[in-house]
Amino acid sequence: MKTIAVGQALPELAFPITASAIVAGAIATNDYENVHHDKAAAQATGVPDIFMNILTTNGLVQRYVSDWSGPSARVASVEIRLGAPNFVGDTMRLTGEVARVEGREVDVKVSGRNQIGEHVSATVTLHMGAEA
Repeated sequence: MKTIAVGQALPELAFPITASAIVAGAIATNDYENVHHDKAAAQATGVPDIFMNILTTNGLVQRYVSDWSGPSARVASVEIRLGAPNFVGDTMRLTGEVARVEGREVDVKVSGRNQIGEHVSATVTLHMGAEA
């Protein structure tokens, strides 16, 4: 059984921001806004390149926490807030910390930072399975 305590840090995950990751995430989430796949269209809005959509970010946050918690845990909820965009050529570094443990329910605070600043802050609530 995994021991989980408030203040416990999750290992960092470095996620390279590539054009392929941004476009694939947008397509997978049915987000066809041109700023997520067309560099010229994105630049016309005043940004340097295409940027990641919120649904891809949400998926990466859930993957990060689920990889740590293991297959017996279930994501119950995610509260997410976006900040600095994830542009091609950067790296998002996800870090996390256990913020609350009540029985089998666990809250994990997550931060994802890139060169510009904090891209995402989130709280993921997990329902831990019997093996956690």
